[in-house]
Amino acid sequence: MFYQLLIILSFIKIPIAAIEDSAAMISGLKDNTPKSITVKKTADFSISGDGRAENWSLTNWEIIPQRDQGNIARVTKFKTLYSDKGMYFLFYCEDSILTASMEKDFMDLWTEDVVEVFLMPDERMPAYFEYEISPLNVELPILVSNHNNDLTRWMPFHYDADRKVVHATNINGGMKKNKAAVKSWTAEFFIPFKLLRPLNNIQPVSGKRWRANFYRLDYDANRMRWSWSLTEKNFHDYKNFGTLLFE
Repeated sequence: MFYQLLIILSFIKIPIAAIEDSAAMISGLKDNTPKSITVKKTADFSISGDGRAENWSLTNWEIIPQRDQGNIARVTKFKTLYSDKGMYFLFYCEDSILTASMEKDFMDLWTEDVVEVFLMPDERMPAYFEYEISPLNVELPILVSNHNNDLTRWMPFHYDADRKVVHATNINGGMKKNKAAVKSWTAEFFIPFKLLRPLNNIQPVSGKRWRANFYRLDYDANRMRWSWSLTEKNFHDYKNFGTLLFE
């Protein structure tokens, strides 16, 4: 069914890049190939929510495969860069309805539409940083200790100044509100390395490697899941995270 849809799209002059994104996303439904990307270095730049900064041209989009096969295939992809001060992320999510009622930070964002980044600078320790952001620009930054799937979480205290994530979102084709009809949404954010304390190895240099994973959840109808590197039990399956190689 999905491949028939792609053939139809090609005849009605849908851009080739969009067709290729859909094909890559569909082929990844059961793809368990270990994921790895090279993270390029950049000068620091401003966050807008729509990825307009020229710095993003330094790197390519990376598709996040849709892991649940629903009636509609939705493209989800991300970019990432790093500077001396922290890491930049840009997500693009095709969508039709925003499910995002929460308007305060530090809530259970994963129960509604959200994208997530998991960063594990030192894989010798079962601990990592998790960041979630909703289409309404509501965030959840936490440190996670994971001992045999027994999770303990910490939220930042005095979360301001040079430890705070800079973040913004943008909605395409609709309003930025719960249950709005839309075409897509983007999330752009900068995570300072200082926020990752007390994790080890948090200041990457050329040649360093981190483990990481990238996710999306959407609730248009039933819950739909996307994951860059395929996990077995849940999103906290850090043994199956992908790899970031810093250029």
